Amino acid sequence: MPAKKSPSFNPAAFLTDISVGKILVQYPKESVIFPQGKQADAVYYIQKGRVKLSVVSQEGKEAIIGVLSADDFFGEGCIAGQPLRMATATAIADCALLRIEKQAIMRALHEGHRFSEFFVAHLLSRNIRYEEDLVDQLFNSSEKRLARILLLLSHFGKEGKPEPVVPQISQETLAQMVGTTRSRVSHFMNKFRKLGFVHYNGGFGGLQVHSSLLSVVLHD
Repeated sequence: MPAKKSPSFNPAAFLTDISVGKILVQYPKESVIFPQGKQADAVYYIQKGRVKLSVVSQEGKEAIIGVLSADDFFGEGCIAGQPLRMATATAIADCALLRIEKQAIMRALHEGHRFSEFFVAHLLSRNIRYEEDLVDQLFNSSEKRLARILLLLSHFGKEGKPEPVVPQISQETLAQMVGTTRSRVSHFMNKFRKLGFVHYNGGFGGLQVHSSLLSVVLHD
C-alpha cells in the first residue's frame, strides 16, 4: 500500500510550508487531471478524493494500474527525468490536490530530511504494490484478484474494521482493475454478497467489505 502519514510525520503540514511552485487545484469527478503523453512537470498530492491511473495501448485497450486516495502522491516520475506522462490520471471522486512543480518538490526533498525519508518510503511501498499486482495477475484467479482489490480499496486492516469503498465505483472500473469482464465482476460481487463477505444497497455506494473476504484471497 502507498505510504500514509503517521503521528511522527505529517506530509500535509510539511507541504504547507512550500510557498513557491505550489497551487491547490480542484477537479470534479470524472475530469482528467493529466493525460497520457503530456509533459511531466509536476507532482500531485491528494488532499481529498480518489484518483485513477490508467494506460491505453496503441490498439485502444485501457488498463487501470492504480486507484489512489487522500495522502497519496502521484506523477512523481518527473523527478526521475520522465519527460512525458506514462499514464492518464482521472478523478473518480471530487478531488482537492496540491500541484507541486518539479523544481519545488526537488527543493523540498533536498531541504527536508524527514520529508525525503517519507517520500522514499512512499515510492518503495508503491513499487512493492505494483510487484504484488503483477504476481496477482499472473497467478491468481479473477475472483481472488477482485477480492484483493476490494480489500485494498477499503484500506482493510488499518483499524480492524470495514470502511466504505470508493463511492459509486462502476463495475466497468473494477473489471479493468481485475483484468476481466463486467459480467464476471457482477457474478463475483453477487456471490460475495450472498456469502456475507460484502454488503451494499443500491449499487456500490456505501459498499462495506468484511474480514471474511480474506478467506477468498487465502483460499488455495
